[in-house]
Amino acid sequence: METTCTRCHQTVEPDKGFCPTCGMPQLLYSADAVPGQAPPERWNEPIRDASIVDWKRGMRAALTMAVPAGILCSLFSPVSIFGLIWMSVAAAWAVALYLRSQRPAWITTGAGARIGLVTGLLGGWIAAAASGITLFVMRFVLHEGKTLDDTWQSVIADQVVRQWTQAGIDAQSILMYKSWLLSPEGRAGAMLGAVLLLVTALIFFAVGGGALGARFQARSRRSSV
Repeated sequence: METTCTRCHQTVEPDKGFCPTCGMPQLLYSADAVPGQAPPERWNEPIRDASIVDWKRGMRAALTMAVPAGILCSLFSPVSIFGLIWMSVAAAWAVALYLRSQRPAWITTGAGARIGLVTGLLGGWIAAAASGITLFVMRFVLHEGKTLDDTWQSVIADQVVRQWTQAGIDAQSILMYKSWLLSPEGRAGAMLGAVLLLVTALIFFAVGGGALGARFQARSRRSSV
């Protein structure tokens, strides 16, 4: 007889104690049950709501993956071009680490997305801190301030101004924006904006990675039951 989960309404095999999709405990009926006899072992499985995250373990898993991912995603990392991919993989991996100590070993997509969100928040701010520390070291410790300023002026003159000109912005506005970007305030504002944009993108992709990680784990669990 085919039964369905009372929460997500997915098909559950009659002899399974938990829904393979959301982890909801299911009522089992057996004609072989004898009063006073110990229930089957599957009835003794710990009951856990797969939509609830144990944040003690969740934070540990998220932090474990957020630190290396944040460093790899910093603006001055040699592999920062793949930063969004790193963060997505880190969030999915954090979900896998979290599930190693969980029984049943799966969670809902929403719970996975929440673990991904925490991983993205931690990783994003680690990436921002790593970018700021690297910039400080390059300017004040390694004394590469002139090189950084020359590079910034080249970027503004060769790329930004050309793009604005092609976009049809009038020359007076271009001159005003260029003067502001070349000022210390403009450089600081542009760098802050780039870092905030990076953090936002990393969080967004981490949420997606966590949700996909949870969904993948659910599919793996469903195929094994």
